Amino acid sequence: MSVIVYKKKGQVAYITINRPEAGNKVNIGLDQELAEICESINRDDEVSVVLLTGSGTKDFCTGSETASNAAASIASIEKPVIAAVNGNALGAGCEIALSCDLRIAADAARFGFSWLESGVIPTDGATQRLPRLIGKGKAMELILTADTITAAEALEIGLVSKVVPAAELAAEAEKLVRGISTKAPVSLRYVKEAVNKGMDMTLEQGLRLEADLYMLIHTTTDRTEGITAFLQKRTPEFKGK
Repeated sequence: MSVIVYKKKGQVAYITINRPEAGNKVNIGLDQELAEICESINRDDEVSVVLLTGSGTKDFCTGSETASNAAASIASIEKPVIAAVNGNALGAGCEIALSCDLRIAADAARFGFSWLESGVIPTDGATQRLPRLIGKGKAMELILTADTITAAEALEIGLVSKVVPAAELAAEAEKLVRGISTKAPVSLRYVKEAVNKGMDMTLEQGLRLEADLYMLIHTTTDRTEGITAFLQKRTPEFKGK
């Protein structure tokens, strides 16, 4: 059985962590396979958005059995990545969720930052991505206390953007990625680049980056198609070029 199920449908790529018998924990094989899939997505012009989830209804990902770069692999994807957190996201599982651009969660999902209980610290981005997402104070609290929080609490602090009943998660995630997939692929990549790189820049530098990327958009056929479709009052047919 493959430790990752990967498929494409239209412009959407679907990644499912597939080790339900082990809480969908990351092992060496999964880590390597995920890295290869993420590289292939960046080379695939047909893909404009990615949906990531875990197999089953209990666990999204409950940690790692080895030193892992899974979150770094997900973060390297140049297209928007949506996490459908179907269950427990613990340790490395939280880091994977944090590496995505948007997170929606089932109401039964739980999030835990438990590294200190094992005498170690996060190794795949939690100390950097979590405070950028929810603020330094709350991030320090969650990591230092090793508390596990509910999906409702995660929504309250901004860790996830939406919580839905478990039975509705797949449909809600599909609706979200399908909506995003109708947008111009180049614009999607540039928005992600502007936001992510801008977080580490001064405001002036970030604004300059935004302006540069905006000007590059005007050299694409998608921009021409967008204007033409608007004038003709029809749905644009973007090609990612």
